[in-house]
Amino acid sequence: QVQLVESGGGSVQPGGSLRLSCATSGYTFGSGCMAWFRQAPGKEREGVAAISAGGSSRYYIDSVKGRFTISRDSATNTLYLQMNSLKPEDTAMYYCAAGPPSCAGRWRVAQNVNYWGQGTQVTVSS
Repeated sequence: QVQLVESGGGSVQPGGSLRLSCATSGYTFGSGCMAWFRQAPGKEREGVAAISAGGSSRYYIDSVKGRFTISRDSATNTLYLQMNSLKPEDTAMYYCAAGPPSCAGRWRVAQNVNYWGQGTQVTVSS
């Protein structure tokens, strides 16, 4: 049984930083694309960042480029999202996602995700 468990969310002032973690179990790390999605109230879930199965390619939406960094630790089967220079518009529930097999051209589509975590709330407010 695949489980993805996020942690690290919280409340932070604008300009602050948070590091999200996603602990995985039952999932073969490196078997597919892994990503972080977010969903704000009243909005659709959107892909924020992804890392390829081999870990060599990273993808970001324009609004987080230069501020967010996705990474992974294959030794502990953990996915990370380092978020710096946070803005109020980054406020959302953040979800860890596994799948599809390849990130290219597909990672931002929620329907392509095979497994979801339960989410962790990130609130950026002064």
